[in-house]
Amino acid sequence: MNKTLEIKEWYSSNFEVFEASLNGDKLSSLHSLRKDALSNFKDLEFPTQKDEEWKYTNITPLLKHNFIPSLKKGSVSKEFINKNLFDELEHSLLVFVDGHFAPELSDLLSLPKGVIAGSFAEASKSGNEILKNHFGKYADYKNHIFTALSTAYTKDGAFIYVPDGKIVEDPIHIIFAASSNKEKLLIQPRNLFIAGDNSQVTIIEHYVGESENIYFTNSVTEIVAGKNAVVDHIKLQEESKSAFHIARMEVDQERDSNFSSHLISTGGEISRNDFNSRFNDNGSECTLNGLFMLNSSQLFDAHTLMDHAKPHCSSHEHYKGILDDTSRGVFNGKVIVRKDAQKTNAFQENNNILLSDKALVNTKPQLEIFADDVKCSHGATIGQLDEDAKFYLRSRGIGEEASKVILLHAFANDVIKSIKIESVKVYLQKIISERFNS
Repeated sequence: MNKTLEIKEWYSSNFEVFEASLNGDKLSSLHSLRKDALSNFKDLEFPTQKDEEWKYTNITPLLKHNFIPSLKKGSVSKEFINKNLFDELEHSLLVFVDGHFAPELSDLLSLPKGVIAGSFAEASKSGNEILKNHFGKYADYKNHIFTALSTAYTKDGAFIYVPDGKIVEDPIHIIFAASSNKEKLLIQPRNLFIAGDNSQVTIIEHYVGESENIYFTNSVTEIVAGKNAVVDHIKLQEESKSAFHIARMEVDQERDSNFSSHLISTGGEISRNDFNSRFNDNGSECTLNGLFMLNSSQLFDAHTLMDHAKPHCSSHEHYKGILDDTSRGVFNGKVIVRKDAQKTNAFQENNNILLSDKALVNTKPQLEIFADDVKCSHGATIGQLDEDAKFYLRSRGIGEEASKVILLHAFANDVIKSIKIESVKVYLQKIISERFNS
């Protein structure tokens, strides 16, 4: 038996143990979905570099490990969680350890009436109708093997529901912490965020590891932005440098909604992020910004899709990468403007700085336009630090290394300055300083 078949058999055979841990949840409609997803998982193949969507991302290192599906919550210290908070930020905190809700580490502020922020597992057990109506509707598991694996093993994650007209003033910070468990765990948070019509919410997804252990995070997040809703989303990926991180985010946007997402990625041996947003009605806006900072032999891959299915919608996408040593970056951004999506405004750009002759970026911005009254542009750059700018700084008495740090800060700041929360900006500036000042 070859290794990929062995790994598929491994995850399939572990499902019975997972079922036994569900404690009476085996008769629910959710469990029917799980079993259907497992069947799809068995039929699908793990992607190889012969697949166009994975052409530059070799997942062979991931498939060398028999990861054990996480069935129970591990332990992390309160000090570790505090280290990953943002100074002077009033916010509700949800903590998940090894994919399972940790109420003893969480802290919910007073939320507007009707707002739910908590555990997917608890909402599922209570038969929450909102969850049942939306779960699995946006993240297709029929053709995506990692989404099929996530759906088959769905147990817990973050569930946030903001009813029509409600405004959540303070951010909801969700920390997904991997414990220092010596086992090689498969951690699969399944998240569902629903923002009703005319609602507003800010959500921070934050992935961290307590140690440099080897583990695999396979995350799926489904987001719905109702009519005239405003959803501001931030994702920080600071996992172990030995970890694997595969994530998918599906965003469903209704009329006049405004969705923005800002990804900052520094962790993981291999990190793959699929972000897909679809405009279902007129007048919506979507912003995707990203910054990845890599060293050693890390690999980061971002695949994005903006689906302009309706007219009078705008999208803005800007990803930046800073790569050192033998690290590799991949950016594949696709914008589709469908036949009736007139008055579309779409911008897409990817800029990268290589700090080593051995670092590499493969970038592929794509536009597929089937309408004629549109404004669309895209571009990509790959290069080293600007020598003229370095010379200018040195001529002002600034040393070689200091000049480099100043320019890297300026380069990264284009992404960070678009984040609205000041304490998160300060947190990220500290990460950049620690990385490059050293």
